[in-house]
Amino acid sequence: MFGRMSGMTGPLLLLDGASLWFRAYYALPESFTAKDGRPVNAVRGFTDMVASLVTRHQPSRLAVCLDLDWRPQFRVDAVPSYKAHRVAAEHEQGPDVEEVPDTLTPQVPMILDVLAAAGIATAGAPGCEADDVLGTLAAREREDTVVVVSGDRDLLQVVADEPVPVRVLYVGRGLAKAELFGPAEVAEKYGVPAERPGPGYAELALLRGDPSDGLPGVKGVGEKTASALLLEYGSVAALRDAVADPESGLAKGIRAKLTAAADYLDAALPVVQVLTDADVTLSRPDLLPAAPVDPDRLAELAADLAIETSVGRLVKAMAAPRQA
Repeated sequence: MFGRMSGMTGPLLLLDGASLWFRAYYALPESFTAKDGRPVNAVRGFTDMVASLVTRHQPSRLAVCLDLDWRPQFRVDAVPSYKAHRVAAEHEQGPDVEEVPDTLTPQVPMILDVLAAAGIATAGAPGCEADDVLGTLAAREREDTVVVVSGDRDLLQVVADEPVPVRVLYVGRGLAKAELFGPAEVAEKYGVPAERPGPGYAELALLRGDPSDGLPGVKGVGEKTASALLLEYGSVAALRDAVADPESGLAKGIRAKLTAAADYLDAALPVVQVLTDADVTLSRPDLLPAAPVDPDRLAELAADLAIETSVGRLVKAMAAPRQA
């Protein structure tokens, strides 16, 4: 259980919407359908996830963060391969459209309808990914502990102890096997400098690359080498200073690899780093209500989508007394 430093309220819970509903979609079969036969496996699974997270963390505030632009132009301009492999083939000559299962896409508006009827805020920023929304809301917080929930390891860079604790609940292996990371856990598991584990993780990803995002990394530098370099030099900036200094003790082979990757390193750090100053807008105040704001609409959605049990779990979780 996390709360304000004073212990008076629960945390601010920030959910990576698409990351969670993708996992819900693949965790449950499409045999879960609405009255009219539409698949609702993602809706059902996502609603259950939110209920479970509310029960586990007892948040006083909650926001589901959205991708208003899943492949922002500023990142593509810097690294053209960024998420290029995820672009739907039929749209290669037109606007980028993410390749998403045909039966998941129609479920996203259903999820948003459930959240709206329940009174759970969503948050987005024009031209930005959910990562940037999460990073901005976490960096902006000055009162409550923050728990960021995502299956994307990129979010590990937002961990912090000050001005408020920011923790990341990594659900890449499912909610049952979720791992909670703070600065110490990120530094220990990924071998990044303990004095700057969040930025260090972003720089680790920069050096080693990330095939899931189309980031090539520095050719010939894997995670272990990247970790060793960051632990020795403290930051990519200091490492690049060593590359430029012929008197430094940097190994010849590593110097050559980093020199060859200079253009990539110049361009890619802003691609890897999540924004902390995005223009975030919330659909409603993020205070988590104790009861649905539109119970009739929520009941109607639950019946139409045949997710009465999942919605019941969510309503029960919202109504449960929160630790004072």
